[in-house]
Amino acid sequence: MRIDCKSDGFLTNLPESPGVYKYFNSENKLLYVGKAKNLRKRISSYFQKQHSDQKTRVLVKQIQSVETLLVGSELDALLLENNLIKENKPRYNILLKDDKTYPWICLTQEPFPRIFSTRNRHNANAEYFGPFPKGNVHKNLIELVHELYPIRTCSLDLTEKNISNHRFSVCLEYHLKRCQGPCINYNLLTSYQKNIDEIRLLLKGKTFSLIQLLRKKMEEASQELAFEKAHELKARIATLNAFHSKSAMVNDLTMHCDVLTCKLVDDHLYYNYTWVREGRIDLSISDKMLVPHMESVEELTLILWHELKIRFSSHQKTILTNVTINSNIEGHRFVKPQRGDKLKILEFSLKNISVATGPNKPGAIDYHARLEALKMLLRMDDLPNHIECFDNSNIQGEFAVAACVVFKNGEPSSKDYRHFNIRTVEGPDDFASMREIVTRRYQRVIKEGHALPHLIVIDGGKGQLSSAVESLQELGILNTVVIIGLAKKLEEIYFPGASEPLIENHENPGLQLLQHLRNEAHRFGITHHRNRRSSAFIDSAWKNIPGVGEKSLEKIMKHYPTPKSFTADVPAHQEENLGKRLAETLRKYFIIT
Repeated sequence: MRIDCKSDGFLTNLPESPGVYKYFNSENKLLYVGKAKNLRKRISSYFQKQHSDQKTRVLVKQIQSVETLLVGSELDALLLENNLIKENKPRYNILLKDDKTYPWICLTQEPFPRIFSTRNRHNANAEYFGPFPKGNVHKNLIELVHELYPIRTCSLDLTEKNISNHRFSVCLEYHLKRCQGPCINYNLLTSYQKNIDEIRLLLKGKTFSLIQLLRKKMEEASQELAFEKAHELKARIATLNAFHSKSAMVNDLTMHCDVLTCKLVDDHLYYNYTWVREGRIDLSISDKMLVPHMESVEELTLILWHELKIRFSSHQKTILTNVTINSNIEGHRFVKPQRGDKLKILEFSLKNISVATGPNKPGAIDYHARLEALKMLLRMDDLPNHIECFDNSNIQGEFAVAACVVFKNGEPSSKDYRHFNIRTVEGPDDFASMREIVTRRYQRVIKEGHALPHLIVIDGGKGQLSSAVESLQELGILNTVVIIGLAKKLEEIYFPGASEPLIENHENPGLQLLQHLRNEAHRFGITHHRNRRSSAFIDSAWKNIPGVGEKSLEKIMKHYPTPKSFTADVPAHQEENLGKRLAETLRKYFIIT
């Protein structure tokens, strides 16, 4: 929907969602296309500060209006921005105008195929999967493949003749059991190809089908008493279940459809028209049209669809819509989805309309209503406008950390979030860890004279809650705050001294607020925990190498964050990045020949 940037208060009408924005001048010419994780914040930055860059100052002076297009995630925004810039070539976009593309995953068609990332799709005999707009997404997917399957990483020409003539020898990957060694055994081709067939399912996004296939193989192995093989398949299934990096909009690479959602408000029909190609958004527009009162929404939607179909030369036969279409149009199918990925796509299209039709958009969170519901649920005297939630994270007691998140007036107040490294507890003791962080948190609050929260939420059951209560008793503030525990299994709410928990309907807005708190505490804590683990891993992996000093260490880590990234590189690149002497030192240490 187009918004006039010269009008007062136009920034308050912008959505705080990921999406793409387009700037137009007074002649309705497209000046610039950009993407943002938060559209309101990004667009506001253009108009609320002085820019040192001359090009940006000139651009802002010419902006007359802005159009926003909402998408499901920042990844989808990247894809849509890329397509719009390449199609329209706006004057002020200096990036993405050329033929650069996002990375793809390539699966070669050769004896013992390889998998790697590339930006060039010139090999007609290879399969390509993607694109992947963020670099770490395709890297994580390739790492997952190598974690699940022992396929080769080398580029050797593994023909039957070369292998029979013993031209190759196994490398470190074989000794580490990350490769089956096809370079010395051509008879592995059949089993290797079976792995490639499963990898192809994974890269196509058919994770469920792959899990079903592995489960069937696991059952067959168990019946044949091949328990070691069954255990290996069970581990693969567990890894796949833990891999949850699907995007709501880039879900099924085989999905092709048009989406048209409409909403009649007074005498205008607001609509959003979106293309979904290979599971991604290739086109999205939102606008409104003046309509006569005698037309029904179904008739208006059909007329609008026909005009858009011609205007954009769409040949799709499946159209997702929120309007019930009873008319039969030969060769076309109008679908009003009720569940699954198609419903998610429809909801994102509707979200674009809701922004255009004003602040009372469907799906908006009523924070005050949540607070009122939570007050009634916990039988509190006052609204819990200040809530703090605690969560612990550790692996068998290692790198134990905790997090405290703060919600004010029902919304996250990220500037007040705090991380804690557990200092006094050894081993995996959640109760003692909770006692420590609650004590440390409120000792400081009392010392600095800050206000205590109205409600404290502990992530856990009776044990964690009792530990926190002990801390508050020792500090003498137990009777001045309300404290509860929230257990994950059935979302039970525990009160101090109560023998049985409170179990509430999941539709209760008060419980939803507690879940939001708990999930945010877990997210904030686990991020800190992973960062500590990663730092400790790098520290221990690189700093114990004989003959490598601090300056050499800085040079190594600049090019190779982990030993695995070094061992995966070829010697020529290693020596180019580090120098011949240092590269040889590392190769000897890791026994790379």
